[in-house]
Amino acid sequence: MRIVCVDDERLLLDELTAMCMELPGVEEAKGFLSPAEALAWLKDHRADLALLDIDMPEMNGLELAAGIKADSPDTAVIFITGYSEYALDAFSVRASGYLLKPVTKEALASNIAYVFSDRRPPVPERKVSVTTFGTFEVYAGGRQVKFRMAKCKEILAYLVDRQGGSVTRPELSSVLWEDRPYDRKQQKQLDVYIRSLRETLAEYGIPQILEMQRGTLRILPEEFDCDVYRFFSGDPDAVNAYRGAYMSAYSWASITEGKMFWKRG
Repeated sequence: MRIVCVDDERLLLDELTAMCMELPGVEEAKGFLSPAEALAWLKDHRADLALLDIDMPEMNGLELAAGIKADSPDTAVIFITGYSEYALDAFSVRASGYLLKPVTKEALASNIAYVFSDRRPPVPERKVSVTTFGTFEVYAGGRQVKFRMAKCKEILAYLVDRQGGSVTRPELSSVLWEDRPYDRKQQKQLDVYIRSLRETLAEYGIPQILEMQRGTLRILPEEFDCDVYRFFSGDPDAVNAYRGAYMSAYSWASITEGKMFWKRG
């Protein structure tokens, strides 16, 4: 484990870094008196944990934590301060822990152990992976799926956005062509896109993610991994990975994007 310690008081900083180096599993404990220097160092180095004082003149610990999380969402943060009134503010920046000074080695070890006790082992990679943060992409066995027509990709994107809900053909038509009437011409064109989509999924060996029944279509969420599904389930890695953009190529995705904004807070 690599730890970064930031405190504007030299004596306290030296004590904290020395304490960290005595803990099992700690490979390096790097101390900084300046928050700006800590951020600059973290641009080129990875840290598993940041121990931050809150009350610092150059940049307070809350601002520093926000900067660290922006560049390295997986870095855990524990605040160390003499002021208990900062507790609520600390957790607003997704802090993992909060310790009041003076800190003992036992309290520090206990908090660090608690922080990393819920780090789950990697979930086995599924054959199909769907990404929606930013642009929409589908991967089968690590290979990016290439669609023959843009509308085929948009159909699948819309079904993913519906999270397993059934979608009728008229609804799909209204999404793809907005105000155009769902007439015979549109029905035939939609049939062409759906057929091409099914052929592409079969070509990549993943036809099981799409289900058609009685004129409706739906995707089967249990058949693939998807970042937005993990986001709504509260997965911390997915929540931290979201940067405010969701299926940016499609205007209809703004509804879900708004829900994500409010959930993220």
